[in-house]
Amino acid sequence: MNINLTLFAQAVVFAAFIWITARFIWPYMLRAIEARQKTIADGLAAADEGRRALELSNKRADEEVRKARERAAELLSQAEKRAAQLIDEAKNAAKDEGNREKAAAKAEIAQEVTRAREQLRDQVATLAVAGAEKILRREVDAKAHADLLATIRTQL
Repeated sequence: MNINLTLFAQAVVFAAFIWITARFIWPYMLRAIEARQKTIADGLAAADEGRRALELSNKRADEEVRKARERAAELLSQAEKRAAQLIDEAKNAAKDEGNREKAAAKAEIAQEVTRAREQLRDQVATLAVAGAEKILRREVDAKAHADLLATIRTQL
């Protein structure tokens, strides 16, 4: 009977433990479990929201990078066009400058030719006078015959 009493006492203690646990401890544990589940669910929802925000940010970043590349390509194209335009302008300016220098050189050559012709005329007139002097064997006065020399110059 002693064993039965011990078993009965153990059963009563166990039943009392179950009843106290179910009555007082279990509700606190359920609230703690529910709070923990809610915290975990909120964390998972926040993680999902963060993942969606990250995907959206990545899409926006990719779009911005694409736009930046397009803008860079556009700026590069404009720079290349401007460079080609500047090269063409420089070529045209160089051609114009070359033409001006060529025209100035031609004008200078024409002046030199004119001067050379004048000098040649003077020399021919002098030679003609010298030749005439030798032919006539007498000295011709250049001052007295200036009109004659001017006529000879114009004819040459």
